[in-house]
Amino acid sequence: MKKILSFDIDNTLNEPKMPIVPEMAELLASLSHKYVIAPISGQKYDQFLIQIINQLPETANLDNFHLFVAQGTQYYAHKDGEWKQIFNFSLTDEQANTIMDALEKAAREFGYWDESVLLPGDEINENRESMIAYSAIGQKAGVEAKKAWDPDMTKRNKIAKRAKELAPDFEFEVAGTTTINGFVPGQNKEFGMNHLMEELNVTKPEILYFGDMTQPGGNDYPVVKMGIETITVRDWQETAGILQAIIAMTKD
Repeated sequence: MKKILSFDIDNTLNEPKMPIVPEMAELLASLSHKYVIAPISGQKYDQFLIQIINQLPETANLDNFHLFVAQGTQYYAHKDGEWKQIFNFSLTDEQANTIMDALEKAAREFGYWDESVLLPGDEINENRESMIAYSAIGQKAGVEAKKAWDPDMTKRNKIAKRAKELAPDFEFEVAGTTTINGFVPGQNKEFGMNHLMEELNVTKPEILYFGDMTQPGGNDYPVVKMGIETITVRDWQETAGILQAIIAMTKD
């Protein structure tokens, strides 16, 4: 029996970097009374709030939402009426700088570092405390621009491969629509899922995971490799349809 519904965020629950729509918010709120809802993503904490938590209706059971931030290297739980950080496997300054330098150098070599396209206040390399996220055209770029930049992941795979050559002590993984995550080896979503199971006292058969990048090399693939039941989706609309079916099947 499933106890945990776990989700990637971008392209699984929402359009990239956009708040979930009211339909998805209602579905998650309804499911939170029967399941633990555990999003796990490379996003930073405030984006979990902006894109998911702040969109939920008052009917949501927030105590059943558990936020596994930056691929699960950070964990937040709702306790006593507020969100509390339970752990954070943060990078040292030296580690963060090494990863950022490798990503910038690799991107520049291939001509994929262009700060002129950034919107005000945006950046290409973002320090998310426990990982670094390279976003080729910035975090704030429009959805259509993001989708058009590297739809087949060719550009990012090239950058990630070169960054690994420049900083062999770290891992570089394609994510989202324009993103590459850089992190300490082993701290991918398998790391996050193992900590999820430990913190929530559940086993693999009790988890159902939803993600859009479950292919080898995608940032959801480590969850697949673990043997956790995974549903691959194209977009949030497909996720919503499946969640509607789950609600219909579990009605009293």
